[in-house]
Amino acid sequence: MLYRVTHLPTPLTGVVPPLCTPLTPGGEVDIRSLVSLVEHLLDAGVHAVFALGTSGEAAFLSDAQRDEALRVTVEAVAGRVPVLAGVIDMTTARVVDRALAAAAHGADALVATAPFYAGTHPAETADHFRRIRAAVGLPLIAYDIPQTVHSKLTAPVLLRLAEDGTLAGLKDSSGDLGAFRRLLVALRERGLDHAFAVLTGSELTVDAALLAGAHGVVPGLGNVDPAGYVRLYDHARAGRWREAAAEQDRLAALFALVDAGDTTTMSGGAAALGGFKAALRALGVIDCAATAAPQRPLSEQAVAEVRRRLTEGGLLT
Repeated sequence: MLYRVTHLPTPLTGVVPPLCTPLTPGGEVDIRSLVSLVEHLLDAGVHAVFALGTSGEAAFLSDAQRDEALRVTVEAVAGRVPVLAGVIDMTTARVVDRALAAAAHGADALVATAPFYAGTHPAETADHFRRIRAAVGLPLIAYDIPQTVHSKLTAPVLLRLAEDGTLAGLKDSSGDLGAFRRLLVALRERGLDHAFAVLTGSELTVDAALLAGAHGVVPGLGNVDPAGYVRLYDHARAGRWREAAAEQDRLAALFALVDAGDTTTMSGGAAALGGFKAALRALGVIDCAATAAPQRPLSEQAVAEVRRRLTEGGLLT
């Protein structure tokens, strides 16, 4: 199998924000705002960007919208950092289709979950990842998000796929810190920690994850305050753990903006994504805070709370 050459480092390290997908009031991809968001992140010094993940509302977008968002992202980044593309879908065949499209648009690596809707055995999940890798040849990162796909990527499966070169890394959004730590230990014991990237999606415990040996972070809040996460990462890598903890505490307080929405009238996901987008609009990064249907918008009161959190976090005056 010949794999396409990309400029994805081995292992991938640093701050890799999962891009929001700005939309127009009519629900189309807002190209100007997406380019502005990319520049906002790159100006802060992020190490890569991840398009079409959970924060990118990939599950709500049509294939045409996904293609547009990824095309614009790749063109805007223009090779300055790697672009990871989410190829999240229910079954292997559908994921391979999305992976081929992502490769055609110039993505440097792919991010895929386990199959969902129909249950799969761990052996079938491993085969799922092997088929994606073989079909496209780009570096493949597994996305562990059991609260959404309803299955956990286990350490034995991940270790086998790391050893045989199927996977280049893991984005862990499981919230299972014990399993996360044990995986890091197992990778070190097998000498795989220099080839397999472990990225935490738990943006409130990044300092702890980096201390445990994680290679980086994929923070949704990094859309809003990418510079804060870059500072946190730099402090941790330099061993300035007191400064890292202080930055993490500030970001944890800022993260409360995802709770501004009233979850008696809207989903928690809509509240979180609406919070990110309301913050980006308040900061002048994007033009419209619309989220994809059927998610409900934030109320004026919730938007005011987002602005208050931005002010307290030192981002808005």
